[in-house]
Amino acid sequence: MSEEHSQSPLQPASDPQSAGNGSPDKINQVLSVFEKSRNFTGLSGLVLTMVAIAASVYHLYYAYFHPYFALDHRALHWFFMSMIIFARYPFSRRISPQGRLSVFDWLFMAISCGICLWIFFNSTEIMRRAGIYPLLDVVLASALVLLVLEAARRATGMAVTSIAAVFLFYVLFGPHLPAILAHKGYGVDRLSTYLSLSTDGIFGVPIGVSANFILLFILYGALLRKTGAGQFFTDIAFALTGWARGGPAKAAVASSTFFGMISGSSVANTVTTGSFTIPLMKRTGYSGEFAAGVEACSSTMGQIMPPIMGAAAFIMAEFLSIPYYKVCIAALIPAFLAFAATFLQVHFRATALGLSGIPRSELPTVRGALSRGWHHIFSIVLLVYFLMHNYSPERAVFWAIVATVVSSLIMCVVRRESLKEFGLSVLAGLKEGALGTAEVAAACAAAGIIIGSITMSGLGIRFSSLVVDASMGYLALALPFTMLACIFLGMGVPTTAQYVIISSLVAPALSQMGVVPIAAHLFVLYFGTRADITPPVALAAYAGSGVAGSDPMKTGVRAFQLGIAGFIIPFMFVYAPELLLIGHPLKIILACLTAFLGIYCLAAGVQACMLVPSTWYETLMLLIVALLMIKPGLATDSIGIPLFILVLALQLSRRRKQEPALSPTGS
Repeated sequence: MSEEHSQSPLQPASDPQSAGNGSPDKINQVLSVFEKSRNFTGLSGLVLTMVAIAASVYHLYYAYFHPYFALDHRALHWFFMSMIIFARYPFSRRISPQGRLSVFDWLFMAISCGICLWIFFNSTEIMRRAGIYPLLDVVLASALVLLVLEAARRATGMAVTSIAAVFLFYVLFGPHLPAILAHKGYGVDRLSTYLSLSTDGIFGVPIGVSANFILLFILYGALLRKTGAGQFFTDIAFALTGWARGGPAKAAVASSTFFGMISGSSVANTVTTGSFTIPLMKRTGYSGEFAAGVEACSSTMGQIMPPIMGAAAFIMAEFLSIPYYKVCIAALIPAFLAFAATFLQVHFRATALGLSGIPRSELPTVRGALSRGWHHIFSIVLLVYFLMHNYSPERAVFWAIVATVVSSLIMCVVRRESLKEFGLSVLAGLKEGALGTAEVAAACAAAGIIIGSITMSGLGIRFSSLVVDASMGYLALALPFTMLACIFLGMGVPTTAQYVIISSLVAPALSQMGVVPIAAHLFVLYFGTRADITPPVALAAYAGSGVAGSDPMKTGVRAFQLGIAGFIIPFMFVYAPELLLIGHPLKIILACLTAFLGIYCLAAGVQACMLVPSTWYETLMLLIVALLMIKPGLATDSIGIPLFILVLALQLSRRRKQEPALSPTGS
């Protein structure tokens, strides 16, 4: 039942050209560059596996029964996550042992787990003595803050830890700062207990979202992969588009975007899904840089694609105090435009190169793919149904997980496949779900420190005023400032933590300038995801280049080019909230049509091809039309549409002249 044993024509090993690029050894080699964790074998590996499985089982139990209050549940969540982090992520990759735990690992793990259990068993008493904490509370609270910083350093790198430390120092030394940033300041006892023993700091909204939603969705994605759904959806994508011009790249855009929603990591998704798609794209004539760029851009795009949208969207719903499905609805049109822009660029590139698709005889058929994996559709439909009917994401994904396991088990019995293999696949999914959450949980815990510090010091209000003053009240200046802050911060900080920081500081300022709150938060989220495909720190693109064997920097430039619509769309929906399905239906329809035409022209202009390769002046006109149509308004539309018709006429005329010379492959 596992994905690895699915009988599909698209297995990497079946393609000679992909054997060197898509092999498990190659994937592991590429991932090792980005992966900071260590993998245990023997007894240590068995214990870690049991802890991870226990963590997933506990979160499933909590999702259905809700037996504990928020602080208790979040403390148990961090109990499991800190145990995994201090076991898997060494103190230092250079000096720490890779095959066993060091003394510091055991010490940090024991103290962190002990504090979490202490909070769990004494939460009622802790809440009752809020504000009058004895020395023991202060000591344990201070220790927990330091341990969270260390866990974040190990799992996510120095960037998140350094930012959190800066905010801590800001709270402690407020009176000694310049007047523009100064505040009355707080002592260590007040700061540490506020951050560690309440639901406003470490155990605040970010870790709450990790405990309630993120682990379950990552678990869901892991179970989908382990039960064969990954291969099923890839087969469907290739069956529908693989035969068309540039088909493998179009299939990569579709399948990678889908799994980017639930994988929890654009880098890991680029490598794993790319092991199928990148060799096939190269085989049909795309360069390695372009193929890897398509995969990286599509995997990153999953974080903005409903209905799951990665981890940050759940925090967004909590920050805005709105149901999660409303975030999905608002994000639908912008996500479709971003998807369409990449899909169209792939098509226009194939047109320019005269590429064809893969012969149908070498592709899976829709009927064959459905006969092998039709049952995987059930859980997806169930998830979307529950989300759209105002169920909590937690309850929706719980039933989707149940549906995945039950439907796969039934098919396993019907087909008389190995129940032992199925059981091992489910256990492997439970393990991967918890292990895959650890890094996100560390970022969320550190983000809790940052949010708590902002709340205590009043920095959020002060910073919002600074943004308004720096931009002189002009939204046209505030938005680029915010964009640059998001991209630069996102280059060293995971998307979730970056979103929490920027949205806490800047989103109120944008709202103060008249931006719809959900538009302000989506603006921050979009540019946080762009860092993974923006050189010089385009991690997803660099991971794809490892699979493709291409130049990393050229791959990063290609990924940036393919994802360029993601840099423009946020400005579109800020100025035209109709793209978020806000406003009169007629205005929404008109905004969507003109935005799509703008995206179409942008894709054609970037690839210098529409119906046929364009001349320099046609390319220039296409880009001008894109800018005119992207900005909403009758004046710009009335100029852009005639200009587009002119380019279209020129292209049609030249294509008619070229048609007799086109070969069957290039037609």
